[in-house]
Amino acid sequence: MTFSASETRYDSMLYRRCGRSGLQFPAISLGLWHNFGGVDNLESSRELLLRSFDLGITHFDLANNYGPPPGSAEETFGRVFNADLRSYRDELVISNKAGYRMWPGPYGEWGSRKYLVASIDQSLRRMGLEYVDVFYHHRPDPDTPLEETMGALDYIVRSGKALYAGVSNYDADLTAKAASLLRELGTPCLIHQPAYSMFRRWIEPKLLGVLRTEGIGCIAFSPLAQGLLTDKYLAEIPAGSRASKPHGFLRPEHITDDKLAQVRALNDLARRRGQSLAQMAIAWVLRHPEMTSALVGASSVAQVKDNLKALENLSFTAEELKCIDEIIGS
Repeated sequence: MTFSASETRYDSMLYRRCGRSGLQFPAISLGLWHNFGGVDNLESSRELLLRSFDLGITHFDLANNYGPPPGSAEETFGRVFNADLRSYRDELVISNKAGYRMWPGPYGEWGSRKYLVASIDQSLRRMGLEYVDVFYHHRPDPDTPLEETMGALDYIVRSGKALYAGVSNYDADLTAKAASLLRELGTPCLIHQPAYSMFRRWIEPKLLGVLRTEGIGCIAFSPLAQGLLTDKYLAEIPAGSRASKPHGFLRPEHITDDKLAQVRALNDLARRRGQSLAQMAIAWVLRHPEMTSALVGASSVAQVKDNLKALENLSFTAEELKCIDEIIGS
């Protein structure tokens, strides 16, 4: 059956400008880190992508190593894109990343020009795309000169394989250096993708200030702490959850009694706000003016719809923010 996008797809989504660029992102974006690999059901992945687009989510985030196995999330996306979304290409922001291990030998990871250029070429083939909108260096490389890595990003943009360049998992000082190098090359750094949630607040002391000064946007991944900031784990680890899967990053040992007590207290506050815990956690991430978008994963359309309800209440009182700080010990 031919897919036809909903005519109301832009009616309720909030879009935010990315730094000082001309590009806007949906306030909530869909990440393909989980639930789109070769181990997952293709039809379920297709439904997630198409219904998310119907709801105004125009940004889909991938990386070369997403799966499992690595590369399979790109293949899944490519199958859905080419069957259903190709006619909507100009309405989509598709991002991709490289930095983690993808193939054997010394050229299959990190930040060399050889690796990054080979990776974007492979990714474009797997997805069936002529270009991606954003290409990130996925993690800092301690052994490759930053000038080489940023030069590779500049080359990838100038060659038409990507429209914008970004970085992920860079600390504040390295982000400032990367931004300076890219600016000198004539390819400004569009966006930074850090892990950020109530349980992981490392970007607050310095990085947000650097992004504000440099005019770089920010998109937070894992705003729900791999699902811990949801109502899934209030009682136990449910079957089928990320913590129950052997290939996930959230492990049972991460869900301690102390952490569960914090989750339950945060859930009580969310209920007083008229939100689910997940909705409050997303709204909390989006409270920063520097935050362009929150990048969420989902295993069902119902989850996507629930997360989007966060946009109905993005404001916090000073008392609520203080309460959150006290619960998580900040």
